[in-house]
Amino acid sequence: MKNKFYITTTLPYVNAEPHIGFALEITEADVVARFHRNVLGEDVFFNTGTDEHGLKIHREAEKAGTDTQRYCDDKSKSFLDLKNLLNLSFNNFIRTTNKDHIRAAQEFWKKCDASGDIYKKMYKIKYCVGCELEKTDSELVDEKCPFHPDQELEIIEEENYFFRFSKYQDKLLELYKNNPEFVLPKKRLNEVKSFVEQGIEDFSISRLKSKMPWGVEVPGDSEHVMYVWFDALVNYISAIGWPNDMDKFNSWWPVVQLAGKDNVRQQAAMWQAMLISAGFPNSKQVFINGFIGANGKKMSKSLGNVINPQEMVNKFGIDGTRYLLLSFGLFGEDMDVSWEKFTEKYNADLANGLGNLVSRVVKLSENFDKKIHEVKAHGDEEIVNKMELGVILKSIWLEVKSSNQYIEDNEPWKLAKTNQDKFKEIMTKLIIDLYEISNSLIPFMPETAEKIRKALETKKTEILFQRIDTK
Repeated sequence: MKNKFYITTTLPYVNAEPHIGFALEITEADVVARFHRNVLGEDVFFNTGTDEHGLKIHREAEKAGTDTQRYCDDKSKSFLDLKNLLNLSFNNFIRTTNKDHIRAAQEFWKKCDASGDIYKKMYKIKYCVGCELEKTDSELVDEKCPFHPDQELEIIEEENYFFRFSKYQDKLLELYKNNPEFVLPKKRLNEVKSFVEQGIEDFSISRLKSKMPWGVEVPGDSEHVMYVWFDALVNYISAIGWPNDMDKFNSWWPVVQLAGKDNVRQQAAMWQAMLISAGFPNSKQVFINGFIGANGKKMSKSLGNVINPQEMVNKFGIDGTRYLLLSFGLFGEDMDVSWEKFTEKYNADLANGLGNLVSRVVKLSENFDKKIHEVKAHGDEEIVNKMELGVILKSIWLEVKSSNQYIEDNEPWKLAKTNQDKFKEIMTKLIIDLYEISNSLIPFMPETAEKIRKALETKKTEILFQRIDTK
């Protein structure tokens, strides 16, 4: 019986089109899913989807002059379209407006309520609609949310339901202590530990329906809808059948989650406390990544300075885009990107590097009749499971560079005429090395890996990556 592996992205809000921050997250998840499926031979459940409730989505629909559900239907499609756009292998796409998810969210609420962790109280807060989060004074910069500086904070004063987050401080710290790789990279674990150590406060988990009608109704209280974070996080369990299909749920849980660094509090603290309250085993791991725009300016949908993945694919192709997203920096660190930097790296690594190597080896192999058995796919499971994907790609490109240099040093085109034995020795090494490179690329650049394999088998040269003008 095959081992099972469950991985999920966070669910992006549908208030704007996909940008490369989420494209990076879902491509990273795809690489890990493909590695577990194709290299380790495991059954993989790869989940993604869209987060469709909350105040900002309701307001965006109102601005557009359309029904909120219709607005969500239209916007959700653009995220589903990423599957073909980036050649992704996810096999589940969940929407938080799905009826099964709504029922699961309500059942999860009941579980937390039965644990004595839900209560009502009056409160007054500063609220960022962009984050859908309460903001303390210490989090603000010039009285603005640093992630949405173009939006005014709102003052909310009403009676809401609260979750007893403060009750779980010790249990969360124990979780982090007993699982030192629960959040990766380590610096992000230290951040969430510091957040919890400083003292955590109960948080609101409902909104008055009269003020915010777009949400999941609170069980037993039709005047309230669930706070969007409470509802959306339940997708990680509703996606695998909870509570209707417990056999399915038990066969896949726990989950490996990917999240942007701005979500570390919600994913690695709030959600984990909610799981403990409802009687669930914790998620397996939470991976955190980061992304910023050109010249150090943070990318933000609300600021309108994002790069669209469709534009990247139009310019660099699918695998070119996947490579650039995955190789630009280290996991968990912010990356300073621009069209100029993308183009320079594309030309250097893909057009002049890998593309040139494949073209040369395949052309030279026309004079080489020995059959090379395909090298089996392989990879470093520990490095993949720590999300150090850039490290793997760097290693692969060292092999690409080494093979290109090996050709320069040995000049096999001359040996084909003067020393057949030496020519065959060199070509055997080059072809085996190129097979290894192509197999290592399967999770990262699946189309390219297949094209390299076919080119080696047919001995037909194919230009994989055309050099792009930097002007």
